Amino acid sequence: MSENKLVIDARGDACPIPVVKTLKALGALGGAGVVETIVDNKIAVENLSRMATSKGCASSVEQTGDKEWHVVTTANGAVEVAAGEPEAVTCAAPTDNVVVQIASDAMGTGDDVLGKKLLKGFIFSLTQLPRLPKTILLYNGGAHLSCEGSDSLEDLKNLADAGVEILTCGTCLDFYGITDKLAVGEVTNMYVITEKLTGASVVVRP
Repeated sequence: MSENKLVIDARGDACPIPVVKTLKALGALGGAGVVETIVDNKIAVENLSRMATSKGCASSVEQTGDKEWHVVTTANGAVEVAAGEPEAVTCAAPTDNVVVQIASDAMGTGDDVLGKKLLKGFIFSLTQLPRLPKTILLYNGGAHLSCEGSDSLEDLKNLADAGVEILTCGTCLDFYGITDKLAVGEVTNMYVITEKLTGASVVVRP
């Protein structure tokens, strides 16, 4: 018996169209079967996988090109798609690009000694998370944290060793006269800082 399979080409489609097309195809199967959706961005991949889980379907992903993914959604039986449900689909933002933005050497306002203690605890806590941030941006007073003498230096080095990108504003290092004291990560500029912040899925500001 041939497999009940539908193939959806959603390349070039903006969110949430790939999910809408796949959801309609699952309803059209009328029973067990497979919907293979071809997309060209990771946001669509994440949202398709999330939709499959919500419908009790199995999901697998194969990247076949630089910007091409085949997302296979497998239904073991008929998938119930309520009237109007596809049109109500919204897209969730990707969660794999968390950027931590630190603009001071203290956390919060009030007592500076307490603020520095809180920020040290925050950076240590980052090292304990099951999912680490992708990037830590340090600028203005935060530039001191990646330099020699910082109480958070070892924690930042541990994060860097674990693959977290540590970027410190070069203008800030120069302003404070500590460029030669940088001890972890790389020097960056405002263009890159802006690019990282606007491209983040989540920005955390302690």
